[in-house]
Amino acid sequence: MTALGLAQLGSLLGSGVDRITFSVPGDVPVVPDAPGARQWLREELSKAPYEAARPTWFDRVSQGFLDWINSLNVSGDGSLQGWLPAVAIILVLAALVAGWLLFGAPRLARRRQAASDLFGTIDQRSSAEMRTAAGSAASRGDWSLACEEIFRALARGLAERTVLSVTPGTTAHDFAVRARLTFPSRGPALALAAHTFDRVRYLEQAATEPDYRALATLEAELRAASPVTLAPLAEAGRS
Repeated sequence: MTALGLAQLGSLLGSGVDRITFSVPGDVPVVPDAPGARQWLREELSKAPYEAARPTWFDRVSQGFLDWINSLNVSGDGSLQGWLPAVAIILVLAALVAGWLLFGAPRLARRRQAASDLFGTIDQRSSAEMRTAAGSAASRGDWSLACEEIFRALARGLAERTVLSVTPGTTAHDFAVRARLTFPSRGPALALAAHTFDRVRYLEQAATEPDYRALATLEAELRAASPVTLAPLAEAGRS
């Protein structure tokens, strides 16, 4: 069926004619009824040339985008001056998102990691959780692990009270020196605690029950003690 014949068929169907005469090879007259004519029309449209001419999903999306562009306010000279503020806002928002992804998220991750770093180990537990772990290790007779856990609990507890912060790279000895300024009466015990932690953690020397008991006592005392302010320390230095 030619394109002209197809157009005539559609016109007749639209006009309400329910009987149409077609000519087929051999000049045999065929008079289909309306349902038959519709079936012939569907068969004709399903042929490859018509299927190839049907718009794809990409064509429909592209046309929708072009229709949206054409719907924007276009000035008399054909430029999109009325739409420039929206373009500027979109570009600014895109720049802000890109800047946050490049700089904000990594810095936030570094701050969280710095807050969790404790003597070379990323540990997000609270001081209470560390004390519980120390007690559990002590109940099993693992005095080395118990000493490590209770010393970490001591440091994390002071950080939670904002008495003393532990930054990445801080060693047990550095922590003891700084803590002695805040708790001067516990200076010798702090130095011994740091020595015990280094000996067990890095020299892999076995700790004993007295080592753990001394650390646990110091941790409990510092948890209950009030820090000494800088002013009394300065006055004591002048006297």
